[in-house]
Amino acid sequence: MTGLFHVGISGARGRMGRALSQVLDARGDVVVAARFDRGDQPDLSLCDVVIDFSTAEASAELAAACADRGGPALVIGSTGFDATQEAAIEAAATRVAIVRSGNFSLGVNILIGLVEHAALRLPAEAWDIEIQEAHHRRKVDAPSGTALMLGEAAAAGRGEDLAALRTPAREGLAERVAGSIGFSAIRAGGIVGEHTVMFASDDEVLTLSHSAIDRSLFAKGAVVAAAWVRNRRPGLYDMQDVLGFRQA
Repeated sequence: MTGLFHVGISGARGRMGRALSQVLDARGDVVVAARFDRGDQPDLSLCDVVIDFSTAEASAELAAACADRGGPALVIGSTGFDATQEAAIEAAATRVAIVRSGNFSLGVNILIGLVEHAALRLPAEAWDIEIQEAHHRRKVDAPSGTALMLGEAAAAGRGEDLAALRTPAREGLAERVAGSIGFSAIRAGGIVGEHTVMFASDDEVLTLSHSAIDRSLFAKGAVVAAAWVRNRRPGLYDMQDVLGFRQA
């Protein structure tokens, strides 16, 4: 659906909020109707959709507030949710449309599909899977939401749930469990985002990776998601829906 629409930015003073402002202010089909952070009292009635890059706790509270009033729709890019916060967002999605993703990059979402396909084709008894990610020093959750998405894709390719296969960062004396999916994280400097999935057998190594050069790519993807979700039925969607990889 085309036409002018009104967007709110939650987490407006954060790094992603500022990137979103730059992207949205440069567009002629969008009005930024509200910019706010936790503790502010925005008028949600001004917005067709809110793009939220805040914190897990703030995102869960915002989702509940939007659900209570029947809108606006939401695009959530926060990560690090606990079980209670996950449940709050799922409950809100029964009343408003929500796109939630750990990464709004087109390249990353294609990478997710490649990882699932590789895991499907490479037998677990012969191929180990390791996921490494790197982000800036200010990122507090690890593994990143994107790394977990990649892990979920790898597990799905093997017909399993990630919880059954996930191995946290290793330390000390620990033998690798066959079929497990390992994770490791780096936090340093101003790294925007690096994700690598390694498939390793005794004879060869296949590496699939993605590098984010500028965080504006996440903002651009979030705006695409906002334009898509603003008139959708209530439900919890992701970028695979937005990009048309599955029927929504």
